[in-house]
Amino acid sequence: MDAHADAASKQSTGTLTVFPVPAFQDNYLWVIDNGEDAVVVDPGDAAPVLAYLEARHLTLRAILITHKHADHIGGVDTLLAHFNVPVHGPAHEAIACVDHPHNGGETVHIAAPAMTLEVIDVPGHTSGHIAYFLGAGAAGAPHLFCGDTLFSCGCGRLFEGTPAQMLASLDSLAALPPATLVHCAHEYTLSNIRFALAVDPNNAALAAWQQEATALRAAGRPTLPTTLAQERATNPFLRSDAPAVIAAAQAHAERPSLSREAVFATIRGWKDTFR
Repeated sequence: MDAHADAASKQSTGTLTVFPVPAFQDNYLWVIDNGEDAVVVDPGDAAPVLAYLEARHLTLRAILITHKHADHIGGVDTLLAHFNVPVHGPAHEAIACVDHPHNGGETVHIAAPAMTLEVIDVPGHTSGHIAYFLGAGAAGAPHLFCGDTLFSCGCGRLFEGTPAQMLASLDSLAALPPATLVHCAHEYTLSNIRFALAVDPNNAALAAWQQEATALRAAGRPTLPTTLAQERATNPFLRSDAPAVIAAAQAHAERPSLSREAVFATIRGWKDTFR
């Protein structure tokens, strides 16, 4: 899985580079650049972004926001004090710094670095959460910036949305090309894998990913980006129709039959209390 192995350094894909700038305890603030101009996704903290830009002589040209939580928007005002740039974000969340609100189905056009991103509505973690999809082209493989909706082997907590909404959101992301690189906003992989193995203990791909992810973290390297192909094989929240996941949900709920939505709701609730 070359995507994982390359993630600890600048990941050059075509003429654009995508890099996870670490912040707080486990956040990644994703920077997309062409060697001169840059875009940052979910800058919860300005200091590491400014340091990254300065060290690489990059000029910030735009900010992308996926949702309203402080660890995703907290650094925006400071960045705006240094750079007069547009702030793109969800139309259905009250975020004062967003001056370019977007609905799902719209596109975001950025002149430098040149890119066009598709906006996808993904309610669930919050009611107005959006994701950004950058198709294959100058960025090489397709890229997904999904905030707190999809994680490696996990998904976001349902703070505002319903299980049905989150399931539909994850379905829309899972329908993207399998080679899509998934840029999650948190390094939750190892803890998510522990839960995924409780749900699906005989999943060989999941066991292999646990070994690889453990080695990456031991070396101080990110486990991200992952790919949608990887998530389809290992993430129980994208596999609510898989027999092993259905059986685990039925056993946990102590019910002999569950709808697909109920399977998802059961494992999401199980994860909330899993230790």
